[in-house]
Amino acid sequence: MTSEQQYIDLFTRHEETVCRHASPVMNALRANALSCFKQSGFPIAGSEDYTHTDVGQAFAPDCGVNINRLAFAVNPYDVFRCDVPNLSTALYFMVNDAFYDKELPKVAFPQGVYVGGLKNFTLLYPEIAARYYGKAANAGTDGIIALNTMLVQDGFVVYVPKGIAVERPIQLINIARSNTALLANRRMLVILEEHASAKLLVCDHSTDDVRFLATQVAEIFSAEGAAFDYYDLEESSESTARFSSVHVKQAAASNVLVNGITLHNGLSRNNYYIELEGEHAEATLCAMSVLDKRQQADTYSRIIHAAPHCTSNELVKNVVNEQASAIFSGRVRVEKDAQKTQASQTNRNLCLTREARVYGKPQLEIYADDVKCSHGMSTGQLDEQALFYMQSRCISKEDARMMLSVAFTADVVEHIRLDILKDRLHTLVEKRFRGELAKCSGCKLTHG
Repeated sequence: MTSEQQYIDLFTRHEETVCRHASPVMNALRANALSCFKQSGFPIAGSEDYTHTDVGQAFAPDCGVNINRLAFAVNPYDVFRCDVPNLSTALYFMVNDAFYDKELPKVAFPQGVYVGGLKNFTLLYPEIAARYYGKAANAGTDGIIALNTMLVQDGFVVYVPKGIAVERPIQLINIARSNTALLANRRMLVILEEHASAKLLVCDHSTDDVRFLATQVAEIFSAEGAAFDYYDLEESSESTARFSSVHVKQAAASNVLVNGITLHNGLSRNNYYIELEGEHAEATLCAMSVLDKRQQADTYSRIIHAAPHCTSNELVKNVVNEQASAIFSGRVRVEKDAQKTQASQTNRNLCLTREARVYGKPQLEIYADDVKCSHGMSTGQLDEQALFYMQSRCISKEDARMMLSVAFTADVVEHIRLDILKDRLHTLVEKRFRGELAKCSGCKLTHG
């Protein structure tokens, strides 16, 4: 049996159960998703966009899927304590792939704002949900998106009506917890209407002793003049494989920041698709991974400039130690009518051992003639002269290597527009390089 066939058989046998625990808006896309998945299957290892990641192999094991929505005996509010002090977020949880609604934060959002479960949102506001759900993440473009759309039953939504600013940052904790190998399919939908604004921090955690496999699809719609920050922090386990796709659609004069940081993982594939559809839209995409042992982080990006006077800035950095590997493939496409585009794409990598591997492919595709675009990639090792100088100032070689590695990653963290989160992440990165912190110490699920 192929990797694909086991999921086709699973859905075919249990379609009624999958649909019964979801909503009509979500169910309306399943037939097309199944057809797309049958046609395309998983991306093929060695293909142009998946040169070094074998998706079929990752999905081959027979992982359980909680299609009956069995409850897990955990209250995340009791066992989780955020390791980012004084951030004062509105804190929500997904346990595996189910939104935790038994206890919710006591937050007074402005009238009309919705923050909560996807299934509930699609039932309460079916017209709004149908207008956006599945419209950015097309099941026909990627087999993993098709699989997610076919099986997903819940997720997380942030909806901000026209002109409303949500001042309090929103935080979503994805907790993977199970006694057996598990596949979790999560979905996020973010809708900001005209001149709205919000900030969302998503943190992924998982236990060490069970194999976890996750698909995660985020759709972000930023209307005219809207501003949105999306921060994604992965601190999972070496037995976790996560396939994440972030899809952003931006209207005129909107501003979106996407910042993905991988501090601990097993196998991560992070896809970023950003479309600048209105004039004077601005997008910033940052990504960073710190890898050792046999960990792998594969980052793919596609930024499309479809309108004039838009700006995109992309910065991807990787620090790779031992036998780990990092991959980056990025494409910036400037359409014919997108004159006055400004686009920058930068990939920097630091290899700390001879066994570490880095693969990079930055690309520009330009069809307009009045643009300012640049791209570049570099891979190197720590500066031996800098190491020698620091050791001559009574700094141990280990501390010198740690300090230089932290300095290498600093500009990615500096793009964070929440000062308290920025400061805390600088500390977490330093602890990661010291080997003192594999995951957030505030989470009792992953400690003790």
